[in-house]
Amino acid sequence: MSFHETEENPQVMEKYTANCKAHRKGMAPEEVAEYYTTWAENQQYDLDLDPSVYMGPSIVAKEAAKGFEENREKVRLIDIACGTGRVGIELSKYGFKYIDGVDPAEGMLKQCQTSHIYTNLYKEFVCEKPLPIAEGTYDCAVCSGGFGEGHIPCSGLKEMARIVKSGGLIIFVMRKEYMKDVEEYASKLEPMISRLEHEHKWELLERREVANYSFNKDGVIFKLRIKRGEHAVTNAANGTERA
Repeated sequence: MSFHETEENPQVMEKYTANCKAHRKGMAPEEVAEYYTTWAENQQYDLDLDPSVYMGPSIVAKEAAKGFEENREKVRLIDIACGTGRVGIELSKYGFKYIDGVDPAEGMLKQCQTSHIYTNLYKEFVCEKPLPIAEGTYDCAVCSGGFGEGHIPCSGLKEMARIVKSGGLIIFVMRKEYMKDVEEYASKLEPMISRLEHEHKWELLERREVANYSFNKDGVIFKLRIKRGEHAVTNAANGTERA
C-alpha cells in the first residue's frame, strides 16, 4: 500500500492527522510532551497508532533480538521514548525480561505502567542533560518514534551512548523524511554519527531503510555499537571490539 492509498482512507487519515499534530513545525519539547499526555489520557494514542499503521515497535524489537540471540532474559535494555509501552510488549515476545523506559510525557508513562513489563520508568527528556542513570548501565538502548519535530535532539543520542556499556548497542528507527524535513536532523544527525564514529565513540554497524515504517512511509534504522575509553580506541585500531 502507498501513502496515496492512505490518503484515500478517511479513517487512516484521521489517525495520520493526530500523529502529525505531535510533529508540528516549531513545537517545543514541553509542548510535545503535553500533547502526548493528552493523547494517551484520551485513550486514543494506541488506537491511532495501532500496528496496522505504525510498525516501528515490531521493527526495532526484531533488530534487538538479532543483536542478542542468547540469554535475552539477562540483557538489560532501556526503551527511549517508551510511550505507552508498545516496544516493551514487542521485546517481551522475544524473551527480554529486564526492560526500563524513559519518556517525558506523564500520561504516556501512566499507560505504560499498566503493561507490567517495565522494571523502572523515568519521566525525563532525553537531551544533553544527563539522565538519572549511571554510565554504562545497559546492554542496549532502543528507540522507535522518538525522533521528530520537538522530539529527541541530536545531543540525546550522545546521552544514550553514555548509559550503554562499551560493546553494547543503540538501535533506533525513525521516519526517513524527518532526516531532511526536521531542522534538528537535516545535515546534522548523520554527520554527527560519522564524526563520533571517527572519534571512536561508537561504530555504525548498519544504516538501512525500511518500508512501511509508519503510515506507509519509509523509515531508517540505525544500529550503533558503543566504544568507550582507551581500550575501545586500541581495539578499534586492531579491528576488534571489547564488550
